[in-house]
Amino acid sequence: MPDPEKTRALATNRRARYDYFIKETFEAGMVLLGSEIKSARAGRINIAEGYVYIKSGEAWLENANIAAYAPAGERGQHEPTRSRKLLLSKKQLNYLSDQVHRDGQTIVPLKVYIKNRVAKLLIGLAKGKRQVDRRNTIKERDAKREIDRAMKSRI
Repeated sequence: MPDPEKTRALATNRRARYDYFIKETFEAGMVLLGSEIKSARAGRINIAEGYVYIKSGEAWLENANIAAYAPAGERGQHEPTRSRKLLLSKKQLNYLSDQVHRDGQTIVPLKVYIKNRVAKLLIGLAKGKRQVDRRNTIKERDAKREIDRAMKSRI
């Protein structure tokens, strides 16, 4: 039996780090149906188009696509893009809500993973990048790549 302490990534949102400056990250539990968790464990989840919002003191994941679980048949299926409740502490919810409303930041999903047999979502408090910032990120990445190549050729 595998070690329950290990985490296993089910989906990552690679685009988020390109489009946003990630200020802080938080781990949130996800309220999922049985067919959703089975489908997620099979790797049939996409969070690239998803976003998180806070409404009535609760955090919700919207637009994340968890595909239907085929062995469940038609009767036990879920809606693939339904809103899913996120489990955070009241302190974290108040902090995130304050940051989003006051500073114009947003909350983006970064990664879905299994931790101790429970589905978790890594969310990030983020600020959107402008086109110039994206160009600078690409330039920095290319410069780092060139430096690494030069160092490798010297060795």
